[in-house]
Amino acid sequence: MFDKILIANRGEIALRVIRACREMGIASVAVHSTADSDAMHVRMADESVCIGPNSSAQSYLSVPAIVAACEITGAQAIHPGYGFLSENAAFVQVLEDHGITFIGPKAEHIRIMGDKITAKETAKKLGIPVVPGSEGGVPDLETAETVAGEMGYPVIIKATAGGGGRGMKVAKSEEDLEVAFRTSRSEAKAAFGNAEVYIEKYLQRPRHIEIQVFGDGKGRGVHLGERDCSLQRRHQKVFEEAPGPAITPEERARIGDICAKAIGELGYAGAGTIEFLYEDGEFYFIEMNTRLQVEHPVTEAIFGVDLVRQQIRVAAGEEMEFEQDKLSIRGHAIEVRINAEKLPNFAPCPGKITHYHAPGGLGVRMDSALYDGYTIPPYYDSLIGKLIVHGRDRHEALQRLKRALGELIVDGVDTTVPLFNALLEEPDIQKGDYSIHWLEKWLERNL
Repeated sequence: MFDKILIANRGEIALRVIRACREMGIASVAVHSTADSDAMHVRMADESVCIGPNSSAQSYLSVPAIVAACEITGAQAIHPGYGFLSENAAFVQVLEDHGITFIGPKAEHIRIMGDKITAKETAKKLGIPVVPGSEGGVPDLETAETVAGEMGYPVIIKATAGGGGRGMKVAKSEEDLEVAFRTSRSEAKAAFGNAEVYIEKYLQRPRHIEIQVFGDGKGRGVHLGERDCSLQRRHQKVFEEAPGPAITPEERARIGDICAKAIGELGYAGAGTIEFLYEDGEFYFIEMNTRLQVEHPVTEAIFGVDLVRQQIRVAAGEEMEFEQDKLSIRGHAIEVRINAEKLPNFAPCPGKITHYHAPGGLGVRMDSALYDGYTIPPYYDSLIGKLIVHGRDRHEALQRLKRALGELIVDGVDTTVPLFNALLEEPDIQKGDYSIHWLEKWLERNL
């Protein structure tokens, strides 16, 4: 087991990893930019190293600075959290060259799943169901017209190297295709330096369902059920729950077993998430995230496991502490992402926290790096906390979430708490009857 781990991240996820390290008796090293010198993760870690100025490109994304911090402190391994360098295959290769363990999958697996076309081809080979679509990239409009015509409209055009909804355009008819195709390529080139796109069948009212998987890197894989992440704004998740209210135990077992087997065949190590669109009882692969997800706490709540601890164990060459037949779901969990944003436009709202009080009580968990007097810097993501609740069933979890939101106090900045208070009053949310388009339409009507 490692003696010391460096956390190449900030905010609540850095704190999450530090806490796991402390429980395992492992020393932790925090890295930070000058803007984060007084951040909670810096205060909580056993050691800290400033790795650059405010800009994430010169600090949290600076591979030389992070490697140097490892060498200075003697850290043997790096946990990347999510975002920043967590899915950067080149970074993993650099660490390997320096004899530093990356707490996550191999560079090869990150590379495979980082390219949407290669990921889809790999998924098909592993027996994972995929959305009907083009075989690889679509080089020109003429090919796009042929592919879309054979598939049938509507279709969606996606950037091969895409993420976060950039480079994605829907064509509802042949008349829409040219503009959608050219716009998607242009956005892809600007955002990712790669204009290649591919085409898939556009599902009308799907849910976003993701399967949490875990591999030991030695040929064994397990799944830990699904999360429903359908409530999204501009392709960014805001509300996640597990288990999914529309998924039956039979469907869970079927798709879960497929994913677990695929992870084993890949020889994948650590935590990963296989994401699907789900409609009319069918699952369609869209991508795999080769890292810990923001919403991992809802899975931890219903299965009673510590995913970060398991990541560290597997990276150190130890065994996973769970087996498929020993994993069972207990109750229902929901997570809402608390952002420092001003409604109705969701404009980032950095500033000084004049008073902060986290909710508590049975079945309530607040993952946040806030404290009284802390100033939220304007340079990074606006996520300031994740409120997770766990109940015996979905109704109890919803009631607990409503109660916990009422206890949460974040004074000094605007937050998205009013959005969740309003959503909890909606009959569709109470019934669990929503798709990936539901929230956008609700926001158009109500904000």
